[in-house]
Amino acid sequence: MIMAINPKINRRGQLQLALAVAINSGMLGKQIQAAQNSPAATAQKNYRVGVIGHTGRGDFGHGLDRMWQRLESTTTVAISDSAGITHAQARLPGIDAFDDYEKMLRVTRPDIVAIAPRHIDQHHDMCIAAIANGAKGIYIEKPFCQTPLEADSIIEACNRSNVKLAVAHRNRYHPVLEVIQKLIQRGEIGKPLEIRARGKEDHRGGALDLWVLGSHVLNVACFFAGSPKTCQARLYLGEKPCESGDVIRGAEGVGPIAGNRLHARFEMSSGIPLFFDSIANHGSREAGFGLQIIGNEGVIDLRMDEEPLAHLRGGNPQTPTSIAAPWQVITTAGIGKPETQSGLSTFINSHQAAGEDLISAIANHTLPKCDAEQGRQTVEMICSVFASHQQEGAAIALPLEKREHPLALPSNG
Repeated sequence: MIMAINPKINRRGQLQLALAVAINSGMLGKQIQAAQNSPAATAQKNYRVGVIGHTGRGDFGHGLDRMWQRLESTTTVAISDSAGITHAQARLPGIDAFDDYEKMLRVTRPDIVAIAPRHIDQHHDMCIAAIANGAKGIYIEKPFCQTPLEADSIIEACNRSNVKLAVAHRNRYHPVLEVIQKLIQRGEIGKPLEIRARGKEDHRGGALDLWVLGSHVLNVACFFAGSPKTCQARLYLGEKPCESGDVIRGAEGVGPIAGNRLHARFEMSSGIPLFFDSIANHGSREAGFGLQIIGNEGVIDLRMDEEPLAHLRGGNPQTPTSIAAPWQVITTAGIGKPETQSGLSTFINSHQAAGEDLISAIANHTLPKCDAEQGRQTVEMICSVFASHQQEGAAIALPLEKREHPLALPSNG
């Protein structure tokens, strides 16, 4: 979370000294190398993994079935695909295959369960079944689930059985986030004014974009800005505000959605407002997928799922200049420095970082970096957009009082 800046600190002198000490001493590099290589050192010798997928209904997410092959302390023992055993066997040949995930869980009782389908209408029941069959950890494709009510149920079950659950928001596991946070705290962009975030804004623009891609961005934004306190939002279909007749069943199991354009503002616990916007087929695909932390002395830009993840441009963004300041890369080594951690992109995007973090959480009785509470927070933020629109854009307090989905499908939906 962004903290207040001490006005007595010589900003650039302190920043340069701190980064120089970290880099020259090798502390930062050692910390990240340790994150890549050693979580399993404190874990039990081997964790048995069971994978749940569903070909044609979310499939196996973004590689959540094969990520475990990169981890030394895991062995995948079973895979389930509700579309049929042959589909499961084709994904991971040579291991026990099932067409019923509940049977797979009963028979094999894996230590870790990967809930891979992108379609989130299946996530709640899969989580509850995994917990009931003795799982120690769950790694689940994003978004977490459909409603705050479902999230409450999953978290209650996890807490009751001491299960560690991690959500597959890959960018949250990137070590450069901590570097950026320190740069902001030391004043590199001056006083933070606001955070601006967008989805991919392709054909899914609007509410579906908010669910599928916006969940990534909102999760990272909360790392910097803290917890959401209120939401004000409006949904549009073309140029007109959405009405009850515009509600449809969204793709990928997200439940009721409406519109192809939305604009939302969240008041955050840090005092820095967060804006999220998405317009269908707006501009270049994926160009805006990310967020910008805007200060009165600079801007930090993060592009989701890209490497490098972050860049900085100095100067007051509200002051026109004849020559634009250049964008400088931010790496784990600092501003404008080459990345010293080889293979970092693969480490993050293959879910290896998240998998090792989950294993460490199980072994050391800690929380994953992107745990179930953060998953619930993201779901609540998304649902608060719909709740605010229903109240003509009024400010809606979070956590939400009503835990069900704010929108209702028409009887023929």
